[in-house]
Amino acid sequence: MTEPQTATGTAAGRATRVLLRNVRLGSGGPLAHLMIDGGRIAAITPEAPDALARTAGEVVDAGGRTVLPGLWDAHVHMVQWASARRRVDLSGAGSAAEAARTMAEAAGAGQRAASVGQRAPDEPLIGFGFRDGLWPDRPEPALLAWSDGSGQAVALVSNDLHTAWLNQAALHRLGVHGHPTGVLREADCLDAVARLSAADPAVVDRWVADALRAAAARGVVGLLDFEYADNVADWTRRAGRQPLDTRVACAVYPAYLDQAVSLGLRTGDRLPGTGGMVRMGPLKLFVDGSLNTRTALCNEPYPGVTAAGQEYGILQTEPAELRRLMAYAARHGIHSAVHAIGDRANTIALDAFEEVGCPGRIEHAQLIDRADLPRFARPGLVLGVQPAHAADDRDIADRHWAGRTERSFAYADLARAGARLQIGSDAPVSPLDPWPGIAAAVHRTGADGRPEWHPEQAIGVPDALAAAAAGRRALRVGDPADLVVTEYDPALLAPHDLPAMPIFCTLLAGRFTHRADQEPQPAPAG
Repeated sequence: MTEPQTATGTAAGRATRVLLRNVRLGSGGPLAHLMIDGGRIAAITPEAPDALARTAGEVVDAGGRTVLPGLWDAHVHMVQWASARRRVDLSGAGSAAEAARTMAEAAGAGQRAASVGQRAPDEPLIGFGFRDGLWPDRPEPALLAWSDGSGQAVALVSNDLHTAWLNQAALHRLGVHGHPTGVLREADCLDAVARLSAADPAVVDRWVADALRAAAARGVVGLLDFEYADNVADWTRRAGRQPLDTRVACAVYPAYLDQAVSLGLRTGDRLPGTGGMVRMGPLKLFVDGSLNTRTALCNEPYPGVTAAGQEYGILQTEPAELRRLMAYAARHGIHSAVHAIGDRANTIALDAFEEVGCPGRIEHAQLIDRADLPRFARPGLVLGVQPAHAADDRDIADRHWAGRTERSFAYADLARAGARLQIGSDAPVSPLDPWPGIAAAVHRTGADGRPEWHPEQAIGVPDALAAAAAGRRALRVGDPADLVVTEYDPALLAPHDLPAMPIFCTLLAGRFTHRADQEPQPAPAG
């Protein structure tokens, strides 16, 4: 992510002069008045702004609410999230059998919807959000036998996106025959879910636009998209169709790297035809898998895992190949974002950054080797972290990383070591909403109100807000007017209230993308 630029005269809509009266500057800050002009903060003054009000196109009295730098979600899978908002919710399934029953009930409802034209008969039925790390049983084809003979493709996708459980019709649609379990993991899973989720681009773009509006309503002004797709082409198309309600940095995968190089795209470049709202992001690479699937690569074995060669997790990209791809991208001005969850995986990622000598990101960094702590502070390195996962995965971590959890999701240790943290949701793994992540980083617990989990790894409110705002800590004259006005001061809310922080308004380059008292304002074409 790079410094956002003003969107005046672009597809984001022409900014007008807006005066925000009676706002508190940041958490715990003083009361002031803020003038926006040309998409940027033009003035911040404690004085009564009568003269400013006379020249403003719009005056909004914030009534003492808190204004903060607009929030960025530093890790999103946008189409997956937009699609997941329409999928069968499997988050409450306590077993494979229960998940299968939930899908059977949804299939019956889907058949009724198809009979009245509300659902396409051949649309796959996709469930999302199961966590099998604590299940007492295993996904088996027999549990999906109710779907045999229907011809309907059925897929159940895990919360971490690293496992998919498919029925025979779904496997057949993908050209996979004779699979013994129907359970696909890692790259096979990502490919299968992307293909089964495919819809007409115009339909998908409508889903994405709706998801962006919902994100703006939670104070989001930008996101880093790691969708497993041709993101450069997809976001260029979307920005050309209608103004976006957030800024976007879009990642590329190895399959699209040569294409990006041939176009001369470098990380941070504005994509042509997007009005400056979409920028080139990093190259996404994988070292390992995930905690829930016990494929995160660790220095110690997983209890109970007997599959040969998988006791410590899996290595998705050999170190030599990882360094080769990173170096190739770096020669063409493209940074790398390296997925690393286990402690061994993070060591491999750090080794690669040191050898190649390039800037970039490590995504997740959920379990670390304390000997590596100083290395996370290397110049140009950003850690994309997801504190909401600490609240969601604590039971799985306690089981599968027993004796090591004091150095998992270790945000306080990383911050003290000088690491630069940026908070994301990994939507749809967690909802595209920054506030649960901010709350989990500060209070080390979730909305369920359970006792704090390793509170020694909590970070303060100012640090969490900055990590959720792409590093912006304060508002200054001349800054882009990418802002969020919250109903309450985040530092004053109780742990159980912070995740649901009400948003008064969100502005993107001075344009309201959300107002609690109005419908979102459409932007004029620029």
